[in-house]
Amino acid sequence: MRRLLPSRCRRPSCAWLGLFPNGGASERQFEEELEEEPERFQIEKPRCQEMKNWSKIRKLTKRQSRVTFDTMDFIAEEGHFPPRAIQIMQKKPSWRTEDEIRAVCNILQVLDSYQNFEEPLQLLLAKVMRFERFGRRRVIIKKGQKGNSFYFIYLGTVAVTKDDDGSSAFLDPHPILLHKGGCFGEMGLLDASLRRATVVCMEETEFLVVDREDFFAYKLDLEVQKDAQCRFEFFRKMDLFASWSDKKLWQLVAVAKIEKFSYGQLISKDFIESSFIMFISKGSCEVLRLLDLAASPSYHKWVWQHLELIDDRPLMTTLREYSPMERYKEFQIKSYPLQDFSSLKLLHLQKAWELQGTSFSGKIRTSGDSLPKMLGPKIKSKPTQSIKCTMINTNLGELPKEAAVGAYVKVHTVEEGEILGLHQLFLPEGEHDTRPFILLSLGSEMIRIRKENFYELIDNDDEMINKLLKLNTAFPSDEDMCQKFLQENSWNVFRKDLLQLLVKHRQSPLFPPIRRKRKGIYDPRSVVLNLCSINKTTKPCYPIFKAPQKYLPPLRIVQGIKAPRYKIQELLPQYKSAGVLI
Repeated sequence: MRRLLPSRCRRPSCAWLGLFPNGGASERQFEEELEEEPERFQIEKPRCQEMKNWSKIRKLTKRQSRVTFDTMDFIAEEGHFPPRAIQIMQKKPSWRTEDEIRAVCNILQVLDSYQNFEEPLQLLLAKVMRFERFGRRRVIIKKGQKGNSFYFIYLGTVAVTKDDDGSSAFLDPHPILLHKGGCFGEMGLLDASLRRATVVCMEETEFLVVDREDFFAYKLDLEVQKDAQCRFEFFRKMDLFASWSDKKLWQLVAVAKIEKFSYGQLISKDFIESSFIMFISKGSCEVLRLLDLAASPSYHKWVWQHLELIDDRPLMTTLREYSPMERYKEFQIKSYPLQDFSSLKLLHLQKAWELQGTSFSGKIRTSGDSLPKMLGPKIKSKPTQSIKCTMINTNLGELPKEAAVGAYVKVHTVEEGEILGLHQLFLPEGEHDTRPFILLSLGSEMIRIRKENFYELIDNDDEMINKLLKLNTAFPSDEDMCQKFLQENSWNVFRKDLLQLLVKHRQSPLFPPIRRKRKGIYDPRSVVLNLCSINKTTKPCYPIFKAPQKYLPPLRIVQGIKAPRYKIQELLPQYKSAGVLI
């Protein structure tokens, strides 16, 4: 206790002793009283010292509250399963805490097949899963054996084969592969049936495994059965499967899987070459086509018609004035549009053969079509183009390099209950449409079935084949889609010009507030082809978007085309001033 007292308190002076009732007490008596009743001799600290200590405590508390867990726990090598999650999965399911199950569930959200399950089933799966890693050529499931586990692929690739040891997967140039996010084996746990295929690892692969004992102990079978029942009810409502028995329909359910896609998510880059048949159970999708406009004759014609107005001349005027010689030739052609020169041609031939010593007595039939095209009545002299820019040669002629662009065109909207992948099933090979079509989700849920599994079920079913023949749908040609795109583009441009003409612009304040421009890669001008600036040497600096093509260089993508055009006041002379609708 002695060392806790200040030096002046150890040997109190007279002034110090005068503060206490035992003012003449010795030092020993003072220390004894201090030990018995320390609260009587507490010395008040300065307020500034108390505030300083309190600020230290607040800073310490704030620093500790910033980090609630160790962020290094769930860090792993790129693509691999995190070590901390592996430690959680090494525990028995009953020993895992709720926070650990939630953490594993969040990690597994990168797997598409895991996301397709409802949230209660996701939590149950995260509770019972265990981690496994196998090397190349390891057989995971063997054909003909009883299924004991349900697998999710977290990393790597596996192949599905029909042999017993999976060796054919390494000899087949195009094997059936499952990649990260896929799953297999769940239906084998429900019906206790024998495996119908072999699954072998093509490389080092990481799995998340659900064993049969845990599958039934924690009642995962009830949740999986609910999903299977939903698929069965969907197929039963379709007219296509009205004649099938329940047993055969359950065989279809066993090979079908539900997948969910959010709005704007890409489902397939080319569903024509896809190995799946897709049934839209909820929502809708769009079929898109990447259209190369430079390969369309109508686009070539449209571009050159608008480039003639590059100088923004008034309506009904040509690009430049004709010379006197050109005007005379034009007058000659217009003055004698139906002149027949066959008699002059016949006289010339007779004179030539007489000089050669040959006789001529036959008749020569001539018509206006046999004359040179320059003498035809419908030909007009055309002025030379004044376009100075880089040109490219296409199958249809020259085209400005900047005008060689592409566009995504909507071909069809697939609604709930429709089927994709069967529209060319029974067509001859020569009539197949091999063009790539893109499938984009608008918020949908679909059921996928492999084509070979579906073909096995409809084999020797004439009634089903007749129904499928009626489902054949043909998509429009690229030329028709290009004409539709140009019509919509012309209408959008005309509508914008008309609104600017008829509606007064809002007057901006004298001193508008300064707003900072948001930084981003998207610029509205980047998706618009501006043919008006095709002659300019300095080009605007903004990013452009390109789409890859098979066996071809990337193609610039646009959503609209801004082309030279007549002033709308010349097209609509009754509207001379802006704001007539106000």
